[in-house]
Amino acid sequence: MFAIDTNVLLFASDTASPLHGAASAFLARCAGGRETLCLTWPTVMGYLRIATHPSVFTTPLTPADATANIEALMALSHVRVLGEEDGFWVAYRETTSALPVRGNLVPDAHVAAILRQHGVRVLYTHDRDFRRFDFLDARDPFATA
Repeated sequence: MFAIDTNVLLFASDTASPLHGAASAFLARCAGGRETLCLTWPTVMGYLRIATHPSVFTTPLTPADATANIEALMALSHVRVLGEEDGFWVAYRETTSALPVRGNLVPDAHVAAILRQHGVRVLYTHDRDFRRFDFLDARDPFATA
């Protein structure tokens, strides 16, 4: 079981990104696999927000195209979308207890706490900030060996 962060989805959709090819290939491997692939609701909403934003993407996706991308992933039998469950605040406090969480780290902590609550320990992301959460194995799918 593993999760994918928003930036992986965005690179796969942004044809102007130098990481587009690698992200598309990585996402295709994940989609074609059998291991449980997890997304969080904040990841999904972040993708929809950024992929359709004309100030972020050179050629933003239409809302219909961005939604179709998410729905194609969600339709796969091995994809799960995770959200907060009862006791989330406790998981959030445990996730953030050793860190000064503020500003841009707050949404990352939100995602990390959801993953913690659901027992997901591996996150594929290009965002180094996720390495700050000691329970999480943050892996950059675009890092060269």
